[in-house]
Amino acid sequence: MTTSRAATDPALRVLTWDVMASGGYETCWAEPGADTLRARGRAVGLTPEPYWISYTLETGEGFVTRRLTVTAETAARTRTLDLRRDDAGRWTADGERLAEVDGALDCDLGLCPLTNTMPVLRHRMHRERGEREFLMAWVSVPDLTVRASRQTYTHLARTGGGGGRVRYASGTFRSDLDLDADGFVLDYPGLARRLTAR
Repeated sequence: MTTSRAATDPALRVLTWDVMASGGYETCWAEPGADTLRARGRAVGLTPEPYWISYTLETGEGFVTRRLTVTAETAARTRTLDLRRDDAGRWTADGERLAEVDGALDCDLGLCPLTNTMPVLRHRMHRERGEREFLMAWVSVPDLTVRASRQTYTHLARTGGGGGRVRYASGTFRSDLDLDADGFVLDYPGLARRLTAR
């Protein structure tokens, strides 16, 4: 008889979302530390075209992104991305410099509710009052193009079980995210809703 790692490792979180924005689903295996996060996940979607992706995420201290690797497959082609941030705050994509996102602390994988977690945890936005603006290295799915994205997170309320509600804003888009006590998305209106949690 085999025992799953999720059943034996209390630090491992298995999270699944119904991703309404893509017409698909995402499952990730997340390993939060005291101030770090590692995760690997897979997603399938229908919008903007049928695709599936797999990704791995690694942060350093302060939940600052170190590396995001993504493979995206569509009927037409397979794409890969190796996105990295060095200790000086410089970003590269597949070894090419991305000066427009230099200084950003976080990646943001499109249609992926997991990557909202890092700025929330860094600043305890789900538990403490405040508003912060971030520069993100935003990755479009499924083409894996990286762009600079300005985003604002605003604490709205504490919720039951130690979670909170945070308003996410980027350009004209706004959504009030419900987060669990560990800073992971429970409900992201317009994008995703969590189906299972541990």
